[in-house]
Amino acid sequence: MTAIRVLFQRELLRFVRQRSRMIAVIVSPMLFWIVIGSGLNRSFHYPGSSGAMTYLEYFYPGTLVLVVLFASIFSSISIIEDRRDGFLQSVLVAPISRAGIVLGKVAGITVLAALQGAVFLAAAPAVIDSTTAGSMVLTFVLLLVVAFGLSSLGFLIAWSMDSTQGFHAVMNLLLVPMWLLSGALFPVSGSSPWVAEVMRWNPLTYGVAATRRALYGLAPGAGADLPGFGTSFLVLSLFTIIVLTVAIRRVHKRTPSAPMQNEP
Repeated sequence: MTAIRVLFQRELLRFVRQRSRMIAVIVSPMLFWIVIGSGLNRSFHYPGSSGAMTYLEYFYPGTLVLVVLFASIFSSISIIEDRRDGFLQSVLVAPISRAGIVLGKVAGITVLAALQGAVFLAAAPAVIDSTTAGSMVLTFVLLLVVAFGLSSLGFLIAWSMDSTQGFHAVMNLLLVPMWLLSGALFPVSGSSPWVAEVMRWNPLTYGVAATRRALYGLAPGAGADLPGFGTSFLVLSLFTIIVLTVAIRRVHKRTPSAPMQNEP
């Protein structure tokens, strides 16, 4: 528990000293939401709805998940930086559990990602009329679960990377398509059969669906074509547990290489 607490606090201190990260993580998705949402607002029609839902409203839950995704993944880069600076090697030779290393890093990244998502969540009442205090609390709890799963995935990817360039390449190849095919930009219904099938197997689809339902207070206004909140939460929880377990096993099997020498 001491190792978890120290690594958790270190992530928070690192974030406090790099406040520009919050601006980049929140402003970029907000620009996507405003520009894309405004551009498609008049041409969007949600299948099965009366036409009252605008694209800005539909796109909001997906943008909220995008904030958490950016925060979780970009914070995971600290693992590569810790290896380069030699801090990670010092932690690994200490008499602490490898699982404690994973949980400490992941917990710190999770809290930071959820708090940054909460900043964007504050705009929910202005976007979705049916949003209540209870639905916002439920959504924040769900964001913690989403952030925990994405932070575990970010840790797993970063642990196997030796450079930030490789990490960004994997992020663009894997994580961005996961978000694009999660129902954040367009609903599953109405898409081509093969895209719909990929979306159904995408774990982030259930994170976006659960977020959408939570914002509406589990009311039917979220969309009848979405999986239920219970099903979405279960799939999301299983994904989180699996990724965290694989990350812990990966740490037990692979010891990071020695820190890279700084080039002159």
